[in-house]
Amino acid sequence: MRELERRFPDELAVVGVHSGKYIAERDTARIREAAIRLGNTHPIVNDRQFRVWRSYAVRAWPTLVVIDPQGYAVTSHAGEFTAAMVAPLVERLVADAGASLDRAPRHFPLDPPAIAPSVLRYPGKVALDTPGDGGGRGHRRIAIADTGHHRVLVGTLSDDGRRMTVERVVGSGEAGLRDDADARAARFTMPNGMAFGGASDGAPAGTLYVADSGNHALRAVDLATGTVRTLAGTGHRIRTRADLEAGALASPWDVALVGATLHVAMAGSHQLWALDLARGTRPRVHAGQGGEDIRDGALGDALLAQPMGLAADARAGRLYFVDAESSAVRWAELDPAAGEVHTIVGTGLFDFGDADGVGDAVRMQHQQGIALHPGGRLLVADSYDDALKWVDPATRRAETWVRGLHEPGGLAIGDGVVYVADTNAHRIAVVEEESGEVGELEIEER
Repeated sequence: MRELERRFPDELAVVGVHSGKYIAERDTARIREAAIRLGNTHPIVNDRQFRVWRSYAVRAWPTLVVIDPQGYAVTSHAGEFTAAMVAPLVERLVADAGASLDRAPRHFPLDPPAIAPSVLRYPGKVALDTPGDGGGRGHRRIAIADTGHHRVLVGTLSDDGRRMTVERVVGSGEAGLRDDADARAARFTMPNGMAFGGASDGAPAGTLYVADSGNHALRAVDLATGTVRTLAGTGHRIRTRADLEAGALASPWDVALVGATLHVAMAGSHQLWALDLARGTRPRVHAGQGGEDIRDGALGDALLAQPMGLAADARAGRLYFVDAESSAVRWAELDPAAGEVHTIVGTGLFDFGDADGVGDAVRMQHQQGIALHPGGRLLVADSYDDALKWVDPATRRAETWVRGLHEPGGLAIGDGVVYVADTNAHRIAVVEEESGEVGELEIEER
């Protein structure tokens, strides 16, 4: 739609109708915040009771309805679409209307966020360079995906783990896809998941891998020199076989490094992918056949539903992930030859809520982040429930730990503390593991 708005700025009026699947998505304040985060400048209707949905006989998300200048619905399309598919119809309708077409622009300035951003704007993910080992909190490297500013901040933590000194800003702050030897000159679009790497993965020591979601690309940052390069992706979302052959990806949202393999939560295609960094080959599908659902089984036969968070356990041979659209916590075996996908909690695309318990009794709502505790537990960012929840992969028990966050999108477990990308609060929350006390990471820019 953004491309169509750009091509027809005075001829096309776009109205978004939001018929929310999740309870949280029916709240006007949350819809407003999402619109600001995504930079939408057209009006949006909160169709919380599905009245508009029913009046246009809609059956699927997304559905496009085209209305001519006389107010008649001329066609509709269910499912994904491209600007190239719709543009010829718009051109014909504009030509038929001629001089009678009202060409007054219908774009509006963005509202300010409910909570004012400061250093960060809608941070999506946070990463630490090494797992917590009881060796103290200070002087460890931390990376923050400053998603709303289209950049990544990398720095070190103070002795108490509550202050970050920024050592490198990666990205100019303007959306785009550009590699550069100067980190500040490079461009990203809505970066999210990150993973620190080193010599063992075939890259220079001090490499940061980034899921550049808005560019549908995987990027690598040499933290010593500041050089940014693209590992995979064309800058466009994969939609056709030709796109696949060209190397396109589909909304990579998180990454996890195991040896020389970079695992990717490919949210847009409902799959997990893997990239062999040592060989430099194209990414391959690791799990999921591409359909959207929740179904366990062999890696190639399983069905996933918008995976948005990853956590690897190399010793156990597992890749834990959260499926946002099935509100599930799942894991895939790392062995690509004979592995399977298993579900810990989550039962269906329309089974969601906010309930602790065991196994199939558990309900969460659009989780986006997951981290592995050294003790074996999983910590999940239950995004639409504004909470952090512990999940035991052995017993399948889920228990709420922290509430009162603002759609947390990612987290990283440190030494006695947890760092949380509290997205809509524009901050990195710092949670004491022992007490559950929530503070805020102080960010000091040089």
